[in-house]
Amino acid sequence: MLFIGFYVKAENSVVKDTALYQLPLEKQRDIEDVFRHHPKNNLSLPIDSVVRKSLGPYNSLFLYPGYALVTNFQAVFTGNISFYTDTLSQRKISSLLLNSLYTANHQWIELANSNIWTAHNHFNLLGDWRFYRFPSYTFGLGSKSDLSKSVKIDYSYVRLYEVVMTKVAKNIDVGMGYNLDEHYNISEHQNDSVSGIYGMDKYGFKTKTVASGFTANVQYDSRLNANNPQRGIYANVQFRDNLTALGSDNNWTSMVIDWRFYLPFPKRSGNILAFWNYDWLTLSGNPPYLDLPSNGWDTYNNTGRGFIEGRFRGRNMVYSEAEYRFKILRYGLLGGVVFINASTFSEPTNNQLQQINFGRGLGLRIKINKKSNTNFVVDYGFGTQGSQGVSFNLNEVF
Repeated sequence: MLFIGFYVKAENSVVKDTALYQLPLEKQRDIEDVFRHHPKNNLSLPIDSVVRKSLGPYNSLFLYPGYALVTNFQAVFTGNISFYTDTLSQRKISSLLLNSLYTANHQWIELANSNIWTAHNHFNLLGDWRFYRFPSYTFGLGSKSDLSKSVKIDYSYVRLYEVVMTKVAKNIDVGMGYNLDEHYNISEHQNDSVSGIYGMDKYGFKTKTVASGFTANVQYDSRLNANNPQRGIYANVQFRDNLTALGSDNNWTSMVIDWRFYLPFPKRSGNILAFWNYDWLTLSGNPPYLDLPSNGWDTYNNTGRGFIEGRFRGRNMVYSEAEYRFKILRYGLLGGVVFINASTFSEPTNNQLQQINFGRGLGLRIKINKKSNTNFVVDYGFGTQGSQGVSFNLNEVF
């Protein structure tokens, strides 16, 4: 794998590590340290200090060729901009994740995910904005769909999600938001040799769909750094009410329950045992086909490693994952993970959850920026029916 990294360093922008079981920051290593200390490098870069002298930003920008099951080979520009808004000891880091992709499958993807904390952690602003030009495949509804039976689809997609959370107690926030999903120029290329797929044609085909609604949100977050959590608990419940009065094709409601737990194991090793549960449920009404719960369509497109994005779809999705993150090099430059996930989706006739499909795999972690604890992530996952593939991320999967 070849990648080109660009580093934009804020002056004296070093943050003292708050995880007591980790090495002091000046003893950790990232790609910048490798560049700084290379004997052929004559550039003089500022020497790290553990004194908190700046709020940031701590920027990691990358251009690299990648690969994913849903995209084939791709050219990716990705960036993480992290910063603090005050100097409190228990302050939480804010981040903006940007992705721009063009793929061998002629897909064009633009994403911006934001997690911004205001001073004293009083407000949390959460955004998910994206544009897709996305020829791809669908495999029908339920957990028993056949990987060899797919239908080619094409569409353009605009997503605008924004939530404003306010602090009501320590680590507890409540808030309101607005979600817009608009799919247009939708086409389905049904193959006559493929039968038995409960796809868009049977569910209800339209060339354009709109889902527009308000959200109510409750969140508990004791993590200090969402880029690469070292400990803590995250739990978020979102209720979404889509209304024709707001432009939706029809009225429908859904709920997402997102729960994560991080445990240092062994306690002072810097290794992390992480758990994730993500339940995406349709409560009432009929969402458009492309707005139904599906693997790989969470905020950061990370559910279902080992499966192509959109491999499983249904009115209800129940998903769990466990991962062990460990150091390979003592100073943190290189790490590894092993993971396993399990998912089940409801079938289309009586909406009962079907069989559980398992994915598993392993990956490497390269420390890009130790100040924001940002990793470049390379994973290889294996799923059922011979499904397998590599995925890339900037920041941990969850």
